[in-house]
Amino acid sequence: MSQTVFATPFVGREEELARLSGVLERARGGEARAVLIAGDAGVGKTRVLNEIAVRAARSGMTVLTGHCVDLGDVGLPYLPFTEILGLLAADGRFASVLAAHPVVDRLLGTGAQAVRDDGGPLAGSDAGGGRLRLLEGMASLFADLSEVTPLLLVLEDLHWADPSSRDLLRFLLSRGFLQRPTGDGPGHRPAVLASYRADDLHRRHPFRPLLAELVRLPAVERLELRPLADAEVARLVRALEDRPLPEAAVRRIVERAEGNAFYAEELVAARDAESGAVPSGLADLLLIRVEQLPDTAQQVLRTAAVAGRRVDHDLLRDAVGLPEEELESALREAVGRRLLVAGDDGTYAFRHALAREAVYLDLLPGERSRLHGAFAGLLARRGHRADTAAERAHHYRESHDLGEALAASLEAADHARRVGAPAEELHHLEAVLDLWESAPAPARPSGEGSDRVTLMLRASAAAAHAGEAHRAVSLTRAALAGVGQDADSELAARVRYTLAGTLMGVDSLTAAFAYSSEALAMIPAEPPSPTWVWAAATHVLAARQVGDVATALRVARQALGVAERLELTDARADLLVSLANLEGGGRRSPEGRALLKEARELARRGGNAPVEMRALFSLAIGAYEAGEPAECLPWLAEGLDRARRAGLLSSPYPLEMRYLQLLVLYTLGRWDECLRTAADDLAVLPVSGGFALGPTLYVALARGERGAVERAHALLEGRHDWMAALVAGIVLTDAAALSGDAEAAVARLRSSVESLTDEAGSRPDVAVRLTALALTAVADAADAARRGGDESAARRWSAVATELLEPAREVARHGQTGVPQGPEGRAWLARAEAECAWAVTGPDTAAWEKTVQAFGYGDPYELARCRMRYAQALLAAGRREQATAEARAARETAARLGATPLLERADALIRSGRPAAGPSAGRGRSAVLTAREQEVLRLLALGRSNRQIGEELFISGKTASVHVSNILAKVGAASRTEAVAIAYRERLIDPEPGPAR
Repeated sequence: MSQTVFATPFVGREEELARLSGVLERARGGEARAVLIAGDAGVGKTRVLNEIAVRAARSGMTVLTGHCVDLGDVGLPYLPFTEILGLLAADGRFASVLAAHPVVDRLLGTGAQAVRDDGGPLAGSDAGGGRLRLLEGMASLFADLSEVTPLLLVLEDLHWADPSSRDLLRFLLSRGFLQRPTGDGPGHRPAVLASYRADDLHRRHPFRPLLAELVRLPAVERLELRPLADAEVARLVRALEDRPLPEAAVRRIVERAEGNAFYAEELVAARDAESGAVPSGLADLLLIRVEQLPDTAQQVLRTAAVAGRRVDHDLLRDAVGLPEEELESALREAVGRRLLVAGDDGTYAFRHALAREAVYLDLLPGERSRLHGAFAGLLARRGHRADTAAERAHHYRESHDLGEALAASLEAADHARRVGAPAEELHHLEAVLDLWESAPAPARPSGEGSDRVTLMLRASAAAAHAGEAHRAVSLTRAALAGVGQDADSELAARVRYTLAGTLMGVDSLTAAFAYSSEALAMIPAEPPSPTWVWAAATHVLAARQVGDVATALRVARQALGVAERLELTDARADLLVSLANLEGGGRRSPEGRALLKEARELARRGGNAPVEMRALFSLAIGAYEAGEPAECLPWLAEGLDRARRAGLLSSPYPLEMRYLQLLVLYTLGRWDECLRTAADDLAVLPVSGGFALGPTLYVALARGERGAVERAHALLEGRHDWMAALVAGIVLTDAAALSGDAEAAVARLRSSVESLTDEAGSRPDVAVRLTALALTAVADAADAARRGGDESAARRWSAVATELLEPAREVARHGQTGVPQGPEGRAWLARAEAECAWAVTGPDTAAWEKTVQAFGYGDPYELARCRMRYAQALLAAGRREQATAEARAARETAARLGATPLLERADALIRSGRPAAGPSAGRGRSAVLTAREQEVLRLLALGRSNRQIGEELFISGKTASVHVSNILAKVGAASRTEAVAIAYRERLIDPEPGPAR
């Protein structure tokens, strides 16, 4: 469907076409695949896609092509997919399939109202919940189509894709039809080919994160179209002209084209111009081509450029205002000059997007404005369809009809909300706000909730729903600035407590407390009002965050009484959640859980999804803190399902639930399920920093994947993010400890705790875990120093261990909210105590036995790691059989989890723990090392680097590195420090004599 016929010959790309043909063949055989085709502008992406599409159509496949369009500041949700649905709707072969999928009417419906999957109107409060159904509906539609016909889906110019189209593509490729079986047998499976401009993907381009996700999927390949070889460009140049070109001209064009087929074509087409007039820039070359056309054809091109990359014939005819014959003649000229290409669906498209950009930028300002106005008027006369609102807004804005632009932008925002596109809703609302002061007063919306401040609050909510917490803060600050002195006190208070809530979302706690205090003070408690109750509820949260528990309790109890008098069901629920977290044993106690269950039912009855999700999250985290991780999962499943139905998956509590769900699966040792769940999550929602990636990085590190550390470092790039800092802190501290780098582990511990400490000076609960991890490396360093006779270093590391332990003890006693930590926190403290004792006096078997028992609450991996440390302590105490038993238990867990580094350490310890026969058992492993390796080991014990070892032994640093690796493998050590410790313990080397005293 809608293949374009190119007049130019197809040259080169044999290897790429063979690869793509193989993908199509596998799709016809039942294996769904997708290929992302990258290349610079003009390199030939569209030409390759068209060629393979023609071949696919000849082989019996149905080809569906959708284009992403650059509309400047305007987003058009699901644009390439609505284009594809339009093609399908026009083809009678698929009528029965389309009729079975309500999603078609939802995206192509001509009315302003969205529809539910059952055909009824979609209520505003549940509109976001339809987002997942929309994604699943599209996946189901394509799957059903592939049962009718072999299907090839072509998407062009993904670098211009709107956020909703990116989300739908993410869903289709990672959780949609590529993963779904179709029919009862293998049958046909869809194939997807999509292109994007690699040279447009700057560092902060919104397509880059999605690209990074997609290329990791097993069913997705990336194909980069590199510049053509000079010989291929020369073949193309010669084939473009009927008459032979001079070789000097060919060489010149090949040189200037630099492998870009489009450059070559344009250079050939413009070669008849005066030699001095041929510019070096592509835009100038394109304009030379345009200027060679008759005036009427130039007029048509300029008009088409304003419409966008592609325009249908009727719309272009009405906009240009030419008689049909003149229009056809002009189009024939433009097509003949290869500036436009005609599709078989009655549309015309610029041969390349760069051509359209050059023509558009060459328009005079008045001409550009007039043409935009013409298109806006034509679209409006076709009816105020919701799916054209964004396009109308774009044209009205560029034509400086600001009143109509404002109205269309607001209509587009409403449409985006109905189809579950919060990012586009935010974008259009921001356009409304930008236009507000410039638009004529009569054009501004009227009625309740249509004033500028209220629209800012709506935009702030859309930003929060889209996961843009900092943008939400900026918008609420702008709303506050827009509240005048004579403003209604309730609105002024609402703005302030909303700002307090958004500030808590970015961990600006002191400011949040200040604004919630102002909001509460602006509204008297008597007579009671809903605004006062919600201001009080927000103030309770802020007071708790800054550690003012007494104020939080007092205000919560007072507000709960007022909420009961006013029968504010959802406010009562919110306050009950706060009290459950504040009173007695908190959310992990039976009393706290009872309050939370009551709150959940009240919130559900009141229809307040955010409060209901807060109650469900508190139930889940309470179970986790009580040492019952498995009990979390049903609460989390219920909470995330509620978030999906409400369209709030990117809002704060669902983000926390997404992380906690993955963390629980990781903690329970269900690592593969953790990875699958994270992948499914990312198929629906964009990456959310540490929330979506955290536990998967814990798995990657534990399994020894090399990229874990780099991915953790990447989380720290850009603006500070609390959860990203927490996840990176855990991964990087643990990685440093595993490598035996005590200095790095301690530095990472300190920097992480500092970045996570709140404005009130409360250290994060995770400080206990981070301390235990860092102390592992400190203990090994102290032990190696003692065995090596370096008492000064041993004392230094002992002092460091003691210094680190005390703050961890304090956090474990009080936690961030003044409540002592639960079983997990106590287990990590026990490990920190055992590691500190190891650093100060040596391995303590009793301390490690206690630690093993503490981790028995339900974390098999950390339990196995503690068993390994216990085994090392037992081995040092000469209790070899017990040591071997503990190591075997750890090994069994490591094997089940796929934790290869832990498995290898367990095997090494088991080997070293076997009793040796004969009196020389203590030195039984020295024969395992070669003489050279023993020399290298001696220098390792002295702290020499690979380069220094090489210099002393007259070998290269690379050879020294090989010897070090062999030593680590033979003694079963994970680091140089551990290898030295084992060497001293096993008497593979003798301690250096200390200085005479």
